[in-house]
Amino acid sequence: MCGIVAAVGQRDVSEILLEGLRRLEYRGYDSAGVALLNDKGELQSSKHPGKVAVLEEALTASPVMGVTGIAHTRWATHGVPNTANAHPHISGSRIALVHNGIIENHQALRESLVSRGVTFASDTDTEVIVHLINVEMESEPSLLKAVQQVLPRLEGAYALAVLDANTPGHLVVTRVGSPLVLGVGIGETYAASDTLALRPVTDRFVYLEEGDIAELTAGSYAIYSHDGHLVDRQVTRIEASDGNGALGDYDHYMLKEIHEQPARLRDTVSIDWRSDDCFGTNTKALLSRVDAVQIIACGTSYHAGLIARHWIEGVAGLSCQVEVASEYRYRQSVTLPGTLVVCISQSGETADTLAALKHASNDNVVARLALCNVDHSAIVRASDLTILTRAGAEIGVASTKAFTTQLAALMLLAGKLAEIKKGANFKRDELDAALVTLPAVVKTVLGEEQAIKNMAVHFASKHHALFLGRGINNPVAMEGALKLKEISYIHAEAYAAGELKHGPLALVDADMPVVAVAPNNDLLEKLRSNLEEVRARGGELFVFADEASGFEAGQGLHVLQIPHCAEWSVPIVYSVVLQLLAYHVAIVKGTDVDKPRNLAKSVTVE
Repeated sequence: MCGIVAAVGQRDVSEILLEGLRRLEYRGYDSAGVALLNDKGELQSSKHPGKVAVLEEALTASPVMGVTGIAHTRWATHGVPNTANAHPHISGSRIALVHNGIIENHQALRESLVSRGVTFASDTDTEVIVHLINVEMESEPSLLKAVQQVLPRLEGAYALAVLDANTPGHLVVTRVGSPLVLGVGIGETYAASDTLALRPVTDRFVYLEEGDIAELTAGSYAIYSHDGHLVDRQVTRIEASDGNGALGDYDHYMLKEIHEQPARLRDTVSIDWRSDDCFGTNTKALLSRVDAVQIIACGTSYHAGLIARHWIEGVAGLSCQVEVASEYRYRQSVTLPGTLVVCISQSGETADTLAALKHASNDNVVARLALCNVDHSAIVRASDLTILTRAGAEIGVASTKAFTTQLAALMLLAGKLAEIKKGANFKRDELDAALVTLPAVVKTVLGEEQAIKNMAVHFASKHHALFLGRGINNPVAMEGALKLKEISYIHAEAYAAGELKHGPLALVDADMPVVAVAPNNDLLEKLRSNLEEVRARGGELFVFADEASGFEAGQGLHVLQIPHCAEWSVPIVYSVVLQLLAYHVAIVKGTDVDKPRNLAKSVTVE
């Protein structure tokens, strides 16, 4: 969602802020802006709808510089993307503020401020915060104390960075429900929504805990807990690297990340899942007490959980429930005794998933396991055990390598649970063989890209598509449909193929392409019958089938043969194929593949 960068130093920090915004572009946004205090103590701001490049052009034409500054990329929640609604927001030519999150009681706060004569310039919920702080500053000279006085009045989620023109060389930052990390430099201190934004200037980070508020100066920082007590937070050193990477010979990050999957899968499955402490201290002891599994996730991660349910129930013999985090947290759920709660999140900061993790905390939970791509993230810090996927930084908004490495990590979890629980259907040698061969099989499938590209042209004029799968491949179809709609804007839905006759067949005609996932398993013949139902009604089929499945191309039937692979590997292999299909359909349609409209990479608000 929104991205925050803030810096206070002894030199001009404008380029630090701008580079930080560039590195946060992957999160998704619709406007960008900066505010800095110049050497005369004057507060200057520049903000514009559109890409960071638009802001950069404006700053080149009219530079805004200073040793203290804040910057922001906005993803609209309240108010359309325009200059007035862009951040930073300023009150009284003195207080400037940037915000990630949503203030749920903003309307009541706005009405109270208007009654006091405050004039609003935007439609945002954020503007109430900056005016509240400015009003507080009329009687409170300390910016830190003014912010501390205002925070209890806010309902919702927020990460804030605030500066005061009358207090040069100081910044105040805080977080509740939205991520914020401090960066420790040499004579400079920073804050950002993501460590990636600060990698060019530091490799030392301090993760703020829920409710923390910090005062930053050029050479120091002080952190206070939500109740005002001075606290210490650990400094974490993260090896500096260019998290954005280079596109190389690829046209888009999404395509690059699709082709990185063999290497990233190899890295992820290199974890020694047989070790007693493979997912953290006391892994074996904690998992030995597990009698049920509750998976909580959103979006693509939810699909990974649905696939994992088949593995966990099939080989470990444990009941496994999978639920969308945003729904789970708002109902009176029943947690079975001996439950392992598994939270899946690429960023480890997904607001709904983090809140659901807290909701799931009760006496029946024996352990919480985080499955994330980002170490030290909020969900990791709130969990007892962790499996880190080794996808590396994923820049494309539509998840590819993060999803398949989640599946690889879930294979390890299912295997560990099955070994501990002595699952009757578990054959360790089969899992080990699948883990060894998986990267090579995915690489082979990537070699079919031209054939998939040829298929993609048939979708260019379509407005709808159906995706079909059975058993463990139904969630694979769901993920394929999501990818297509995310980046090509074609409406796509997935169904268990056996459900066609219960309603969806009414949609089938020559203008409705139907995509099917058809590995050679014990459900193949039933799937084949379902697909014949589609052909009988004039539907055009695109079947991704095991080379031994016996499908042959014909009138209204396009077939791509997929190399036979281990049963464990099927969901990952076929997901890669559907990623390529979605990518090439989007290319034919000319959409923005890496930054699809209206979407954000890291969803840190409800």
